Amino acid sequence: MSGKAWMTLALILVVAAGSYAWWRLQPGAGVEAGAQQGGPPEQFAIPVETTAVKVGPVTNRVQAVGTLRANEGIILRPEIAGKVNSIGFREGEEVAADTTLLTLDDIIYRAELAEAEARQELTRTSYQRASTLRRQNLISAQDLDQALSEYQVSQAEVALARARLSKTVLRAPFDGVVGLREVSVGDFVSVGQDLVDLLDLSKLKVDFRVPEIYLQAVAVGQIVQVTVDAIPDRSFGGEVYAIDPQIDVQGRSILIRASIDNPGALRSGLFARVNLIVATREQALLIPEEALVPQGQEQYVFRVVDGKAAWTPVKVGQRQFKEVEITEGLSAEDTVVVAGQLKIRDGAPVQSVPRQEG
Repeated sequence: MSGKAWMTLALILVVAAGSYAWWRLQPGAGVEAGAQQGGPPEQFAIPVETTAVKVGPVTNRVQAVGTLRANEGIILRPEIAGKVNSIGFREGEEVAADTTLLTLDDIIYRAELAEAEARQELTRTSYQRASTLRRQNLISAQDLDQALSEYQVSQAEVALARARLSKTVLRAPFDGVVGLREVSVGDFVSVGQDLVDLLDLSKLKVDFRVPEIYLQAVAVGQIVQVTVDAIPDRSFGGEVYAIDPQIDVQGRSILIRASIDNPGALRSGLFARVNLIVATREQALLIPEEALVPQGQEQYVFRVVDGKAAWTPVKVGQRQFKEVEITEGLSAEDTVVVAGQLKIRDGAPVQSVPRQEG
C-alpha cells in the first residue's frame, strides 16, 4: 500500500474514534448500553459537605441596654448649718457602717443642751415639791398639773437639744466607698448642702427596659448577662429581682431591675448591654446557618436520604453562635447538606463528605 493510502486509512480511523467518543458522551448513551448488556444505568454521585443534626440547649434572649447603679448610694448632707470641724475619711477609701465621716462645730449646741438640762433639773425639783404639797392639801390640783407640765416641757427641750447636738456628727449609714469631698475643714455649710458621696459597690443594680410585648415572658428570678464597653472582654451574671408594675406609656416598655455581683471592676453609672434569658430549651435541634436555603419567605434544607438529596421545608427558631434552631421539618437522626447545594436538586445522588470545620 502506498504512503498516501496509509495516510488516508489513518485519517479514517481517527475520525471514527472521535465519533464514537462523542456518541458515548451524549445523554442516554450509557443507559442504552447498560440496558443492552443487562446492567444498571450509569449514575454519578455529586460530592457535598454534610453534617448531622445536633441536639443541644437553646436560650431565648431579649437584648436591651441599661445603666449600672450602686446597690446603695447617698449624698451626705447636713441637717443643720455650721462650720466643718473635722473630716474623718480619705477620699476614695472604704468605710464601715457608723464610721464618723465629718463633724460640725458643736459649741453652741452643747451650750443649748446644758441650758435645757439645767431647766429640766429645776422643773423636776419643782414638780417633786408640788407633789409633796399636794399630798398635804397645801396646793391645788391645778398647781400640781402646772408643775408636771413644766417638767415634761423641760424634758422635751433636753431631747431636742440632744438631737440637735447629734446632728453635728455625720456617720456612714452603711458599708461603702466615699467619693470626692466638696468641703474642707473650716468651711461653713448650710442645711442640705452636698458634702460627699457614699456608695455600696459590693453589688450593683442594672436598670433596663424591654418592649411591652415581652410582658408575659419576663419574670423575677430570670438570669441576665451584662457586658460593659469599659471592660469588653468580660461578662457579668446577675438575676432579675424587681419588675416595675407601671408600663411606660411614652415608650411602651417595661422597666426591669437586676442585681449583679461586682468583682471590683464595675462602677456605678456605666453603660450596660444586657441579655435577658427568658427561656431555655435543652433538647433543641440545631444545624449550621449555611445549611439553610431561602426561597422567598420560606426556608429549606437538603437532607441526605439513602444517598440522595431530599428537598425539605423547615421552620427556624432561635439563632445563636452560627447555628439555627429547627422547630419543624427535621429529626435528631437526619443529616443535612451544608455546602454544595447549588450543584444538586431534589432526588439527585450525592456523596457525603464530612464538613470542613473552620
